[in-house]
Amino acid sequence: MKKNYIVALVFLFYGCSIPTVKQANIDEIDAKVKGLLEQMTLEEKIAELTQDAPPNERLGIPMMQYSECLHGLWLPGSTVYPQSIALGSTWDPNTVKAMTTAIAKEAREANLTHCYSPNLDVIAGDPRYGRIEESFGEDPYLVSRMGVAFIEGLQGTGDEQFDENHILATAKHFVAYPENRTGINGGFSDISERRLYEIYLPPFEAAVREAGVGCIMPGHQDLNGVPCHMNDWLLNDVLRDEWGFDGFLVSDNNDVSRLHLMHHIAKNRTEAAVMGLESGVDMDLVIGKAPENSAYIMKVLGDTLKQNPDLIKYVDQSVARILKLKYKLGLFNQENTDEVKKVVSKPESQQLALDIAKKSVVLLKNDQNLLPLDANKIKSIAVIGPNAHEQVKEGKPYTLLGGYAGIPPYYTSVLEGIRAKVGDKVKVNYAKGCTLTGDSKAGFAKAIAAAKKSDVVILAVGGSTRTCGEGKDRADLDLFGVQNELVEAIQKTGKPVVAVLINGRPLTINYIAENVPSIIESWYLGMRSGDALADVIFGDYNPGGKLTVSFPRSVGQLPITYLQRPDFVGTGKGNYKFSDKTPLYHFGYGLSYTTFSYGEPKVEDIVINSAEETYVSIDVTNTGKVAGEEVVQLYIRDNYASVGRYNKMLKGFTRIALKPGETQTVTFALNSKNLSLYNKDMEKVVEPGDFTIYVGSSSRESDLKTAKLTVSDRILL
Repeated sequence: MKKNYIVALVFLFYGCSIPTVKQANIDEIDAKVKGLLEQMTLEEKIAELTQDAPPNERLGIPMMQYSECLHGLWLPGSTVYPQSIALGSTWDPNTVKAMTTAIAKEAREANLTHCYSPNLDVIAGDPRYGRIEESFGEDPYLVSRMGVAFIEGLQGTGDEQFDENHILATAKHFVAYPENRTGINGGFSDISERRLYEIYLPPFEAAVREAGVGCIMPGHQDLNGVPCHMNDWLLNDVLRDEWGFDGFLVSDNNDVSRLHLMHHIAKNRTEAAVMGLESGVDMDLVIGKAPENSAYIMKVLGDTLKQNPDLIKYVDQSVARILKLKYKLGLFNQENTDEVKKVVSKPESQQLALDIAKKSVVLLKNDQNLLPLDANKIKSIAVIGPNAHEQVKEGKPYTLLGGYAGIPPYYTSVLEGIRAKVGDKVKVNYAKGCTLTGDSKAGFAKAIAAAKKSDVVILAVGGSTRTCGEGKDRADLDLFGVQNELVEAIQKTGKPVVAVLINGRPLTINYIAENVPSIIESWYLGMRSGDALADVIFGDYNPGGKLTVSFPRSVGQLPITYLQRPDFVGTGKGNYKFSDKTPLYHFGYGLSYTTFSYGEPKVEDIVINSAEETYVSIDVTNTGKVAGEEVVQLYIRDNYASVGRYNKMLKGFTRIALKPGETQTVTFALNSKNLSLYNKDMEKVVEPGDFTIYVGSSSRESDLKTAKLTVSDRILL
């Protein structure tokens, strides 16, 4: 079935209009904002330009309370969900939307209305970067889908946007923040225009055009020589003029002043403040409002604005944008907007956290179907490792939740989850073995003894917020301390071992991959971690998560990503001389307790013109004995194009549930949205020619089935 496109380009590319407050309300808000601006003094205007501007009692302007909500509110008492890298592993945008819908309600109950999330950075191949855990993965399409879902859940859509159950989202870090050559947080990004448009801009464009995100945060870094916080082309030409962004921009922490203090472009903070305002950075975020780092304050800006009144138009512009969002959020109708109430995690949110955690688990290896364990067939189980159990004092953060996590009312460890699961039926032998980062092997003997007197071993290793997260960049990716020696010692006991990785980044786990029969990648699963892992280990839940980042064999492979262009492979020159070039585990990879077979993909119309749409369908069958979920992935390659192309790019995915023996037909659209490219003139076009359509279970060639499509003519989009 061919479908001609006769709609505006915004519908062509994004499939829907931007969800927004009704125009009549916008006109009314604009009039109110204009009236307020006419009454405000310069001091009152400047006061509005900080992230925690106090209420203006003279004019009745409310405060807008803020927090982080990457995977739950960053406050004590909150529900803590799986970290972003785990959320990406669900490959299920609806799950992300359900999470942020719940977060928004929890925020509103606490009187919070603005959150600095989501992180839409595409982590294209360098897991040395500590903030990789905050991203949904290495692919722009996947990050776009997850990002739109995150924002829609947080902000609401249609008539519900910014209502009493929703809050303001902030997409960050705009843009290409992780693209530096050392894996270091905040390093400069030297990047081609093509890579910027193909890899890093798409998630933010989708956030603006599809989700109507209300706030965006520029990155700390210098982008091609121009810091993001003064990049007029990026913040105005692209973001506002090309995409139509109509919200406000908030700086990353201290970053307006960093135009002087770090980038050494502005000679002083006053110059930095003027540069930021002229470029459209509306709000100055300075955690704690440290005077030495604040730029948008009267002490810094007052004299300059009075001497050069022409600059006040930039202040008015920024204040208007901020006030407009306060009106949209209904803050002018609330009392006590400056009061942050206690955050209370509810049972239904905690259940949602558990459901999402189970959906996030990735099974990497399962030789001889060691998993799931049958509690009726084992008498004892050893739970070993530095990440098997964590106890903290009340009010202190847990280290196995990931960065930007609040303090939940409780946290269930692997040990606690397994004990609760088996009860008195199975004896549980626990030994820590070693600390996460220390060199002592004093605990090995106790761990080996626990393993020897048990039928099976659950070995929890990996990392924590001490080894991964913001400012936790690394030069290598091996397990810290003596963890690898602990794995070897336990493996040599001859007992069946299940390795459970609890960590925020891909690690070089070559010994584990080669020797341990079953491996689970759990990332950080949130406050119900142990409950989720126990359900997976004992088969009450069949894992269906897939990796959204490639696992390297060594740091010498970095950057490693499935997004590769053609090279010398086949000639003998496209490989490392003495080591394997392929990932240890591929993007999109993940196993199940059942098996799935894929039929041959069928393209409905094998020849279309560039303005038409066709479909590719494939039958997926559960060929095993238990129900399971599979993530069906669509990749596309333009075989012969006017510019160099990636070997394949993800352009669609869906997570399906199948009973044993059940077959489901999965269908993806093929159209100008996913067949287009940027040509040598950086025009977005669909070129005539042949395309290879890949459908399968991961990005690995052996996991994909192929079909062909021909486009008969060219279209400029």
